[in-house]
Amino acid sequence: QVVLVESGGGLVQAGGSLRLSCAASIRTLSLYAMGWFRQAPGNEREFVASISGNGGTTTYADSVKGRFTISRDNAKNTGGLQMNSLKPEDTAVYYCAADFAGPLRRALASTREDEYEYWGQGTPVTVSS
Repeated sequence: QVVLVESGGGLVQAGGSLRLSCAASIRTLSLYAMGWFRQAPGNEREFVASISGNGGTTTYADSVKGRFTISRDNAKNTGGLQMNSLKPEDTAVYYCAADFAGPLRRALASTREDEYEYWGQGTPVTVSS
């Protein structure tokens, strides 16, 4: 059974920072792109950032470019999302996801929610004004 578990969410003031982590039970995590998505109450889930299997490619939503940094440590079976200069509009439940990629896709980092097969339970982030 594939399990992803997010941690690190919480309450932070605007302008502050948080680091989210994602622990993955996936064997050979380098075969999977990892992504972060978020969902605010009443809104659809939206793409935040993604990283290819070996970390060679990263993609960010325009709303977080320059503020968030996605990372991964395949040896430790973890992914991370460093969030700096947080804004109230960043408030949401943040989800970690994993997307299996065959040899021809391992350099890619998908932005599409429907391409990710495995999902964590989410960790809430609240940014106060």
